[in-house]
Amino acid sequence: MRDCFSNRGGFDRILMAVAATFLTVSATSAMAQGDQPRSSAAELAIDAAIPRPEPANVPPPTINDFKLDSITAAAPSAAETRPTERTPADVATAPATPAAPQAILNSPPAATTAAPGTPVSAPASASTEPPAAAPATAAVAPSAPGDLAPAVPLPPPPAATATAPATEPAAKVSNVAPADQPVADRLKDMLASKSLRYFDRKAERAAVEKFYGAREYAPIWTQAGSLAESAKGVIARLRGAASDGLNASDYPVPDFAAATTPDALAEADLKLTSSMLDYARHAQNGRMHWSQVSADIEYPEHPTDPTEVLNNVTTAKDASAALDGYNPPQKLYRELKKKLAELRGQGDGPVITIADGPVLRYAPARNKRQPEVLMEDPRVPQLRAKLGITEDAEDTHYDATVAEAVRRFQDNADLRVTGQLDSATVRALNSPKRDRQIDTVVVNMERWRWLPRDLGAPSIGDAYVILNIPDFTLKVMQHDTQVWTTRVVTGKPGVHATPLLSETMKFITVNPTWNVPPSIIYNEYLPALQQDPTVLQRMGLRLEQGRDGSIHISQPPGEANALGRIRFNFPNKFLVYQHDTPDKYLFEKSERAYSHGCMRVQYPDQYAAVLLNITLPNEHWTPERIRSMYGSSEVDLKFPTPIPVNITYQTAFVDDAGKLQLRKDIYGRDATMIAMLNNTHGRDLENVVAHSQPGYSRPPGSSLPPGVSFASNNGFYSSGPSFFDRLFGPPTPPAPIGRRWQQQQRGWYR
Repeated sequence: MRDCFSNRGGFDRILMAVAATFLTVSATSAMAQGDQPRSSAAELAIDAAIPRPEPANVPPPTINDFKLDSITAAAPSAAETRPTERTPADVATAPATPAAPQAILNSPPAATTAAPGTPVSAPASASTEPPAAAPATAAVAPSAPGDLAPAVPLPPPPAATATAPATEPAAKVSNVAPADQPVADRLKDMLASKSLRYFDRKAERAAVEKFYGAREYAPIWTQAGSLAESAKGVIARLRGAASDGLNASDYPVPDFAAATTPDALAEADLKLTSSMLDYARHAQNGRMHWSQVSADIEYPEHPTDPTEVLNNVTTAKDASAALDGYNPPQKLYRELKKKLAELRGQGDGPVITIADGPVLRYAPARNKRQPEVLMEDPRVPQLRAKLGITEDAEDTHYDATVAEAVRRFQDNADLRVTGQLDSATVRALNSPKRDRQIDTVVVNMERWRWLPRDLGAPSIGDAYVILNIPDFTLKVMQHDTQVWTTRVVTGKPGVHATPLLSETMKFITVNPTWNVPPSIIYNEYLPALQQDPTVLQRMGLRLEQGRDGSIHISQPPGEANALGRIRFNFPNKFLVYQHDTPDKYLFEKSERAYSHGCMRVQYPDQYAAVLLNITLPNEHWTPERIRSMYGSSEVDLKFPTPIPVNITYQTAFVDDAGKLQLRKDIYGRDATMIAMLNNTHGRDLENVVAHSQPGYSRPPGSSLPPGVSFASNNGFYSSGPSFFDRLFGPPTPPAPIGRRWQQQQRGWYR
């Protein structure tokens, strides 16, 4: 009986499975027909219990898909038999994989049956599209024979969630070649602890540390212990520093051949970097700062950027040329460099060395009985080449031309001037000469480093004005060509020396008022008034006193004005400018240092027309048009584009014919610089010296004598305008008074 019931129970279960299959096929067909709405509770229950499979051509299960022994009857709990409403969101819709029914039914029921009401969701997949598969088959557990338990979709097997064990981050791959890694390690240590030993300038030290750090401290100048091409170029430039007017001993080159250990290679690398930065800085700025020489020099600063130098030189195809690029680019500097090589006997060829030998003399003819004595020696052609004698270059006779050249050389080298080629002269000829000519050329090359790299204004064809104080000339340049030149009168040596500066000329004034500088008022005019209270009136000068007691002296526009008819204005802290003058006779002198610091121009009307045509090319200015404006009222002609003005001190320069020209050191600038370069430590010379600004205050104890007449006591000049405003004219020029000043008094105050 029990077997019968047991077999009957198994048969009932088969019937229930067949019924479930039938219902599944029916549901699939219904969905294919448009998913008709359900009306009965039974249909709704079936819909809730059995998920809708995706339409697919899947055959229904057969009797072979079920194993009767594995199905056990279990009494469901009340919770399992209670019908549960399902919403579409509660039902898992993801299909299981095919061939699942047999495997699922062979598994324990606890692992395949889900509690009612618990949603089952498919594992996340990398694809958003569900795979086409057979519908999932649910395991059923009836509460009694003939009852159908709600079917719940079986969850798919859980996805593999085992994560790989945590691994340590991979070590950073070094870009340094293995052969250079030991040197890089030492460089890193040295820069961390000893960088001050090699780089005593803070900006350079920071730039070097950053530069090496960015390349993981790989050496710059060697590769696997061998010199890189860039290092060879830098070393060649440093060793040839003398050709640039510099001192090669200031840029020591380490011995890389003797550096065989990582420590030695790292130290050599840093030393060469230090020497390279020193050279670039000296080449661009000079070995000495201009403030070391005098208080009346003011040029714009243009320091090197060590980071830029490092990047530029190390990446250049020609490191030597890149380093040479920090020298002044001007043509006049390059010409001086060539002349320096010639003076040292180097030129463009090999160095000429004069061999020792007998003393060579020249004796001119005295009379017919005593003709000239010409000694012959095989060294004479070399001597001619050494001294730059081009005529009769192969003549072996020690003639008058050679003797005179030797005499000049002896004079410049501070030797006894005899004109004879003796042993002392031979030694001086063969040594790295420091005669006066060479020293003069070197300090002039040094002063070129102070000047701006761009002397002119690019928008007007790189036009600029350059005035050479020792040569007493002014030139207007445009497109690297001389446009116009004239003679000038410059300041007297001493306190009235014309300052060296670079500024921009912004306008010119026709019919200027001369506002006498306080230095002239208190140092010259007040003492003159003590002797003669009427002297200013007789000279046509206007004396005014402000409420604060300050004294102002001016001269109205006119033919006799100390500034002449035109003033050229380029504001600067020294309060100097260029101007016309009534004293034309001074331009005939060879040395023309007579002013109080301002520069007098020989042909100001032509000068004004040239400048105006550069800045206003469409207005066609002429000297005649300028002269037609002469009168008693000031007229300012402003430049749309200011023109740079460069006041220089060139005691050595190369003229248009290619000949070296030397001028008298009227202010002693050469002597000061030569002594400093020869006797002072180089780094000390680069320090900036703070000078007090020019003082224009009234000196104590200065007072006006009784009986002095004032043009005005209303305090017109005591309202507060700066002296610079006074220098370039008050808002309203004072009216002319007095008579023309006398010729012998003109030299007092210009």
